[in-house]
Amino acid sequence: MQKIDMTADFAEITPTARIDRAAHGWRAKCLQRLVRLDLPVPQSVALPTATVRAIAAGHSFDSKAILSHFGEGCLISVRPSPENPDWGGPATILNVGLNAARHKDLVARHGQQAADAIYLRFVQSYATHVARLDPDMFSSAQASPDSIKDALRVYALEMEEEFPQDPARQLSEVLRSMARAWEGTTARLLRQAKGAPVEAPLGLVVQAMAQGMGQGISGSGVIQFVDPLTGVQQITGRYLGQGQGRDALKAAKAMYLTRDPRGPSLEDIAPEIFNTLVRHGAACRQRLREEMQIEFTIEDGHLAVLDAVRVQRSSRAGLRIAVALAGDGVIPKGEAVLRVEPRALSELLHPQVDPRAPREVVARGIAASPGAAVGRIVFSSAAAQASASRGEACIMVRRETAPEDIRGMHSAAGVLTERGGMTSHAAVIARGLGLPCVVGAEMRLDLKEKRFHAGGRTFVEGDLITVDGTTGEVLAGAADMLAPALDEHFQTLLGWADEFRDIGVRANADTPADAATARAFKAEGIGLCRTEHMFFDEDRLVVMREMIFADTSKDRAAALARLLPMQRADFVQLFEIMAGLPVCIRLFDPPLHEFLPHSREGLRELAEALDKPLSDVTRRAEALTEFNPMLGMRGVRLGVVLPEIYDMQAQAIFEATVEVARRGAAVVPEVMIPLVSARREVELVKTRIDAVAASVRIKAGCEFAYKLGVMVETPRAALRAGEIAQHAAFLSFGTNDLTQMTYGLSRDDAGRFMNTYVQQGVFPEDPFHILDVDGVGELLLIGAERGRRTRPDLTVSICGEHGGNPESIAFCRTAGFDYVSCSPYRVPLARLAAAHLALRDLVDKSNRPTI
Repeated sequence: MQKIDMTADFAEITPTARIDRAAHGWRAKCLQRLVRLDLPVPQSVALPTATVRAIAAGHSFDSKAILSHFGEGCLISVRPSPENPDWGGPATILNVGLNAARHKDLVARHGQQAADAIYLRFVQSYATHVARLDPDMFSSAQASPDSIKDALRVYALEMEEEFPQDPARQLSEVLRSMARAWEGTTARLLRQAKGAPVEAPLGLVVQAMAQGMGQGISGSGVIQFVDPLTGVQQITGRYLGQGQGRDALKAAKAMYLTRDPRGPSLEDIAPEIFNTLVRHGAACRQRLREEMQIEFTIEDGHLAVLDAVRVQRSSRAGLRIAVALAGDGVIPKGEAVLRVEPRALSELLHPQVDPRAPREVVARGIAASPGAAVGRIVFSSAAAQASASRGEACIMVRRETAPEDIRGMHSAAGVLTERGGMTSHAAVIARGLGLPCVVGAEMRLDLKEKRFHAGGRTFVEGDLITVDGTTGEVLAGAADMLAPALDEHFQTLLGWADEFRDIGVRANADTPADAATARAFKAEGIGLCRTEHMFFDEDRLVVMREMIFADTSKDRAAALARLLPMQRADFVQLFEIMAGLPVCIRLFDPPLHEFLPHSREGLRELAEALDKPLSDVTRRAEALTEFNPMLGMRGVRLGVVLPEIYDMQAQAIFEATVEVARRGAAVVPEVMIPLVSARREVELVKTRIDAVAASVRIKAGCEFAYKLGVMVETPRAALRAGEIAQHAAFLSFGTNDLTQMTYGLSRDDAGRFMNTYVQQGVFPEDPFHILDVDGVGELLLIGAERGRRTRPDLTVSICGEHGGNPESIAFCRTAGFDYVSCSPYRVPLARLAAAHLALRDLVDKSNRPTI
């Protein structure tokens, strides 16, 4: 075996040493920074990753060089130092170098009890982590000479050799064990799950021991200066007298750091040391530009700082800490924005299950819409509405949801379905409403008996459950909750984000409540208002069905005339809420059969309401049935074949525009034609809409402006965007349907095989969840380029579910799109993601973070 010259393969951690995070790991670099701050860090050396990898490969080396660096008789610890602390690492080994002779020295210095505890701890730790023996063999609760003898005897019996007394051999075995543990399959998989690259290296830090045991004030502890859950400034941590390492975190007899009525604290017994720790914390925050947790040891009244790590924190704490650091001038605003991951905002926007609370999980599914909700089980839309009328929170449980369930979803606190995926009806609507939602749950639903079976239990209507849409879990009973964190820190950070982002962010909003939410989250307008959702209210549904069953154009127009004032009132509300911001209204899109009941009983009730024979109603419902409704009579095809629908909607839009303008709020509505595939479709609809606009202008006696555009949802529309743009002021890509048609997949059914496809590498990601930039993305680029070639001032955007994904926003920004539009509750995420992209461009251009 090649012998490594260790004098060249480790470096003492001093203020001027060449310690590099990539070569020596984060812990080595952090310790150097602490040394530069003049903190009392014990002597430490760093082994570079190349040396550790060679050790793991079996190369021999001379550990005496390291031991001689620390001096005769010094005990040491060995700690892992990966490049990223989140990647974990092997367990720290303390007191390396301890043997029978040095045990006697410890007895003389610290007393028999402390020396025995230190020696027993080392024997147990070495046997468990280095020799890989069963820890249950070394479970002596009380340190004593006899327990040490027992531990040494067990070790000798199992290993067929005496416990090593040579410090050099001990260190060699510890280094080899830690290096090989890092390269093990389990450790590799665990760190890869945390985002580490396959070949992530490990450095090691060897540090002189500060014992934490002795006859004076001695112990160990950790201290931090913010609450890890909320980010509020406060001193927390634990201290354990006569303890080592991080024992204080798990010891029942550990004391608090600050004065506490429940018992003595470190501040009580050692106020000078406590105040020194507070000063060290402030220095770390200022100079390291981060909130740090300090691991410390006190030996006979002397303080040693062993380590400092970034405080582990929740998303809400992370945001508050970033804003506070920027507010105090420790970091610039741009860096504060970059420190908060866009997806982390989901935890702040919705109620969450308190992570400290017990969780009785009864089922797991797909986390389809973030947030958590507690409510009583209901199994129908009607039951959800009844529950809401009584002021009772409910969880609507369905096999899968359909358009007629929307009113129930509006009334429910959360949604749980047995079937479905990330782009199923329940998931899409729940995200738009900001409702916690779990789909595809592991449960057996019996709608007839109004119950479901999950986790070995049966739940019936009225039982209390918690749905956690952030984790995809269903919990029995009412879990403890955390309220949303939409406080001043949240608003401040997003205000800073808006200063940097360079692409617009609008919201998809179908109701006044959605619009109000969009405004609250500072959306720059409505990018998609799906008008069909307005027709599912009970009073409108009856009129809508009368229109469907009308035999002549005149009868259809008469029915639609009753809907006109309702639609006009809807648009007046939207325009007033958005207060002059752009509102893009998509004309009627879904097939008419979605507004009809599906059961025999429902058809009978409809026949009674319309005063028609059941046979006629059934015959008409069957006539409207389509083999593939997604590709059938919907969208612009309805507008061409049944133009009275679009005429009514256009009249409602323009009359609302006039009404709002007379109240002093000017608005330029954007009218969008859905599911276009040919230029002639746009020409036909545009001609009628222009005629309606002219009629409203004459009747109202005033002028108004509007924009007419196209929702690009078919591949042909993207390919023919150049000629379509001749009649359109804007193109908005509806990536939900465009993805379906490009792939030939139904998003409601793709969940049945999508996981298999992703796992086997057919698709890199679910294309309904993450925009397919190669296929669908190419159509977007072609459509935008050809459209703007015809009309340079053409506004281009996307308004599908992808609009809130950071990856999709990056694509749209690079492609020169004007804005993205997403569900209201994803607007903050989109604003922050857009800012991240702009800020990273600034960093890349300057090669240094001067933001």
